[in-house]
Order: sequence, then C-alpha cells, then structure tokens
Amino acid sequence: MRTVDLIRRKRDAEELSPQELQFLVDGYTRGEIPDYQLAAFLMAVYFSNMTDREVSALTEAMMNSGSVVDLSSIPGIKVDKHSTGGVGDKTSLIASPIAAAAGVIVPMISGRALGHTGGTLDKLESIPGFRTDLTVDEFRGLLAEHGLAFIGQTPEVAPADGKLYALRDATSTVESIPLIASSIMSKKLAVSLDALVLDVKVGSGAFMKKQVEARRLAQMMVGIGRRLDKRVQALITDMNQPLGYAI
Repeated sequence: MRTVDLIRRKRDAEELSPQELQFLVDGYTRGEIPDYQLAAFLMAVYFSNMTDREVSALTEAMMNSGSVVDLSSIPGIKVDKHSTGGVGDKTSLIASPIAAAAGVIVPMISGRALGHTGGTLDKLESIPGFRTDLTVDEFRGLLAEHGLAFIGQTPEVAPADGKLYALRDATSTVESIPLIASSIMSKKLAVSLDALVLDVKVGSGAFMKKQVEARRLAQMMVGIGRRLDKRVQALITDMNQPLGYAI
C-alpha cells in the first residue's frame, strides 16, 4: 500500500477502504508519512468529499490511534458537549459546570483554536496555572472527585486528531465537512460516554455559513455516533454575532 496511490484515488473521488484509511492515520501519527503527503490527502478530501462509510472509518482510526479512556469505575451518567466553534463561543465553559452541578459526569475533551475561532483549551489556559495537559489517570481522578474535567488531545488520547487538527489549520482545509465531523467525533468517542450533545454553529461567524451545510454536518456526526453505537443529539444554533463580551 502506497500513500501516493491513496492520494490519487481520493483526488479522483474514489472510495477508500477502512484498511486504507487506517494505514494513512497510523502512518502519519507515527511520523512515517510526511506532512506534505497528508496535506495533499486533506486537500483531495476537501475537493472530492467522503462517503459516510469513509467518514466513520476515518473517525474510528483516529479514535483508536491512542487509548480509549474507560470511565466505567466512575458512577453516574457520562455526557459530553461539543461546539463546532464560533466567535466568542464559550458555551462549554457555562454548560458543563451546570451539568456537573446537577450530578452528570462531564468528561470534556476539547480543542484548540482553529481558523478564526478560539479554542476552549486556549481560553482556559489564559487562566494562570490552569492545566489541560493531564494524564489519563489525572483526568479520571478529577472526574471522580469533581464530576468535570477538561483535557486536550495528548499522546494518550486521540493523538492522530491532534496532528491532523494542526495540519488542517495550516492547509486551509478547515471547512471540509467530513474532516470536521471525523475530528470532533474521534476525540469525543475516545472516552466511554453514555451520550454526546453537539452544538453545530451556523452563520457569518461559524465555519458553516449556510443552514444546509450545518444540517449536513449535524447529520453526519449523529450518523457516525449511531454507527458506533453511541447516543448523539445535535442542535443547530445561530452564530451571526459574537457570543458575549468576554474571553
């Protein structure tokens, strides 16, 4: 199997098998496939799209690039929430403590700035002393003690998404719906959740400018969750003005 052949086939809008997508994800995560080849692959996906089966396979490969965090030892319902991003979007910083206060366990695997949107991790790290580079054991311990913890992609959790996330940002492939869907779902499903709530932003301050694009992204992510036996609910919310005045 050669990377250049897979790039060519995706450029020509052919469907790649789960094994071929696994090869690309594993090779890039291990440093065996260089940035310039994965950048070409991302651009091929941007222009040629992906089938639902490909997106699910890519998500699963990225999810399994590290450990899937087992939270079965912590009693309670585990629910995460994720936003696709917007200007001033800090819904997660408000919604997650409210849910935790109501007794829900909220394991938040969050992202960094992407394109014009600020990342939840970047906002939290603006607080002196706030750490998001937790080990899996630290993450699990904080959840058991407080019912809420934030963590980013690490060498242990969804490392493939961490690398691909940065490469998408540097190659102008951020807006690709299959790449957005697989990125979000791979890191969210890298934790043993009972349910996931998705906040899909639409409007001038979001990646999805049109309602039809937002609906397609929402349906794609819900479909990925269902194919992987997860309960997923998506909301489409307005992002035509900044959310609030702070952070």
